[in-house]
Parts: sequence; C-alpha cells; structure tokens
Amino acid sequence: MNDYYATLGVARDASEADIKKAYRKLARELHPDVAGAESADRFKEVAAAYEVLGNSDKRAQYDRGVDPRGARGGQQGGAQGFGFEDIFEQFFGGGGSPFGQQQRGPASRTQRGGDTLVQATLSLKEAVFGVSREVQVDLADVCGTCSGSCCAPGTQPQQCAQCHGQGVVQRMARSLLGNVMTTSPCPACGGYGTTIPSPCPDCSGQGRTHSRHTVKVDIPAGVETGTRIRLAGRGDAGVAGGQKGDLYVEIREKRDEVFERRGDDLHCTLEVPMTAAALGATMTVDTFDGDQAVEVRPGTHAGSTVKLKGLGVGRLQRSGRGDLHVHLDVQTPTDLTDEQAELLRQLATARGEEMPEANLAPVGGGVFHRLRDAFKGR
Repeated sequence: MNDYYATLGVARDASEADIKKAYRKLARELHPDVAGAESADRFKEVAAAYEVLGNSDKRAQYDRGVDPRGARGGQQGGAQGFGFEDIFEQFFGGGGSPFGQQQRGPASRTQRGGDTLVQATLSLKEAVFGVSREVQVDLADVCGTCSGSCCAPGTQPQQCAQCHGQGVVQRMARSLLGNVMTTSPCPACGGYGTTIPSPCPDCSGQGRTHSRHTVKVDIPAGVETGTRIRLAGRGDAGVAGGQKGDLYVEIREKRDEVFERRGDDLHCTLEVPMTAAALGATMTVDTFDGDQAVEVRPGTHAGSTVKLKGLGVGRLQRSGRGDLHVHLDVQTPTDLTDEQAELLRQLATARGEEMPEANLAPVGGGVFHRLRDAFKGR
C-alpha cells in the first residue's frame, strides 16, 4: 500500500491543516505549468495522497490498513464522489489540467462523416435467395465548388490574428496556490488556428453539400428483419474534406401469404382431401424453387408433416439452406351429393362404423397432440 504520509512529507499524526498546507506547497512546486511536463507523474502522486488524507473518512480507512483508492484501481470517484481530478479542478480549473482533454495546438477542421442508416424492404423469397437492390438515400458529398476546403474559389484560410496560428491562448489565473498559467482554445478561431474570411457560397463553409443518391447493395441470403448490412465508406462525407462514414442498410422482411419463416426453415399448410389421405397420393406444391412433389402416405392423419430438405432459407454467412415443412390438413367433405353420401354409408357399413364407439384417447396422443407439435412455435 502506498505511503501517502511520506508522499506529502507529513507525520502520521499530522493535523488536517498541516496536510492541506503540505499539499498546497507540493502542488505549487510540481504543477506541470510551473515545473514542466516531467513533473506530471509526481504531481499526480501528491494529488492522490491528498485525495485520501484530506478526507477524514478515507484517512480513517487508510489508517486501518485499507487504501480507499485501491478498490477502484486508482480511478476517480469514491464514497463522497471526490477524486483526484476534482481536486485539480478545484485548484486549477479545467483548462490547465495535463490529464484532461487539454488542447496543445491547433485543431483540425477535418472531421469524419457520420454513419447513415437506410431501410430496405424485401419479400420472403428475396430473403431466401438474396437479392441485389437499389436504395435511395440523402448523403453529404464533398463540395464540388471548394473541393472540401470550405473557402470561396480563389481564397484560402488566414492565420488567426489572436492566437497566431496556435489554436490556443494562455492566460494567468489566480488560484489558492497563486498565479497559474492556463491554456484554452482560442475564442476567435475556435481553436483551429485559422479563420475563413470568405466561406464557400455553395456549402456555407462546411466543405460538403447534400444530394439524393441511388446506392446498389448486394443483400445475401438469410437476412431477416433487423439485419444490418454495412457498406464501409459509403456514408456522409466529412466536414472540410473528412473521410466518409459508413452506410448501413437495415432489412425489413414482408410477411408472405403462403409460407411462414421460422429461423432458416419455411412452413406451409397443404390441404389434403380425405380420400387422398386414406388412400395415399402424390400432390404438387408450388414452392420458391418451383413445383415440388409431396408424397401423402395412405392413412395420413391431420397434422402430419412432410419435410422437403434444402428448400428453406439460405443460411446467412453459412453454406446450405434450411428445410421446407409441409403440414398436411386433411379436409372432410361437407358438400356431398346423394350418390357420394350413399357411397360413404356403404364404406361405413363395410368397416363396421355405422354406429362408431366413443373411444377417448390419452391427452398425450391423438390428432390434437399432433397438431400442437406440428404448429408449436408459431
């Protein structure tokens, strides 16, 4: 554990006043604007010691052998929300901290362009196979008049008269430790070191203009609602000729009238006549891959499923496709002619089903159980 008393050069029974006096003396001597940047680490150690010893609660913890800064790995904060940078802020102000975001020279006008998000709506079939689409989007482009310089043609940025191109100004500030030199961005040029007396009239000095674009995007198979496709460097141009941001295309998948998607699989329902279910038949289904034969086995029950492998959705960033699950819905005829009704009565007689017995099936079996399993997850 760090010896904070030794760092401040005080005895362990030193009073609060003695600790504050020792800290102020060391802080004045070690301040980087006074002693140079090489004193920054030593100054940081002194401030850390005062953070603990200058607080009665933290000092009590430290005297019991617990460093209250250790649990935080030395980061700013604590039980009372008072850390090293708070101390520095109190004595020197934000502009002079060598550990903050102090500006050391002129800032660049050039900034990266922002990322742009646009939506593309796909049919389920397009999501199954992938598709190439064109999307319309408003984007910022490098100004064609000034080529990103932000200046009117024939002009150029001028050195700031106030900071002489440094982008920062210094001033002497009074503090509890005496006079301290602080540095802050130049208010005349905004910290850039230059001014633009004649901004480009077409872009108002931004170096970019906006226009409508048509962007082609290759959408892979397997995308779904919420999937975002990143087109690197296809977004907005940056300010003052900065690099372009990225364009993101977010997918919205429309619901299909026949097929339902569940992950990489597709599901549909095939209506099967009662006679075909009883006798068996080969039926043709119109899928995204064209007509496909579905074998209905003799004695097929309602809720049975036939799986057509490899006819589902293409797997995103993987090879292969999911499956197509065809759920069979056995149709009971309701518009029988007299002749058809008589034939069914003869069939019932032949099967001994004129007066069928009421045989209850267990909850775990039967048609309702099969239907529940077949449509589970819908």
